[in-house]
Amino acid sequence: MSLFWVADNHFGHKNIIKYCNRPFDNVKDMDETMVKKWNQVVKPSDTIRVVGDFAFTCSMEYALSIIKRLNGTKHLIVGNHDELALGMNDIRPGTWKTIKDLEEVCIQGQWITNCHYALRTWNRSYKGSWATFGHTHGTLPPYGKSKDVGVDCHDFIPIHFDQLKTFMDNQPNVHAIPKNQEWDKSDGNK
Repeated sequence: MSLFWVADNHFGHKNIIKYCNRPFDNVKDMDETMVKKWNQVVKPSDTIRVVGDFAFTCSMEYALSIIKRLNGTKHLIVGNHDELALGMNDIRPGTWKTIKDLEEVCIQGQWITNCHYALRTWNRSYKGSWATFGHTHGTLPPYGKSKDVGVDCHDFIPIHFDQLKTFMDNQPNVHAIPKNQEWDKSDGNK
């Protein structure tokens, strides 16, 4: 089983092609390319976190037709354009394994905060935890150990945990507390 991240697919959203200068002629071309690229890397036994904005401005029927073709166990971290995604479990229970506004998860000993919106700081950031985000469609650079996992940054391909780890290992921990400035944890009342 492998672990993946993706954000900002905007399946069904015609205007995202123009807004983000995506290299597609139409929605069908965009969506079919994203389905194909998703399934090339994500296998049925894998897990994928969708960090917001799965589908937008299409019908629920269309959004469900897309998600049922996508491999993997899917977890939704809610974005600002996820009204359709939020309704999917009501129609087809189990579409999303979990739905959260913000997720803190420990994977292979690594704490990760997943939020659709880029965070300036996050829980455990001073200890080297990571943060994934979307929403900005590649317009916001990483800050410390954070990463835009949106499709516009990654050739419309979900990001594997190992790719994320390699990236984060090469990022500075801007929140680290220098050894000479560590907090005094002793009880001052003794």
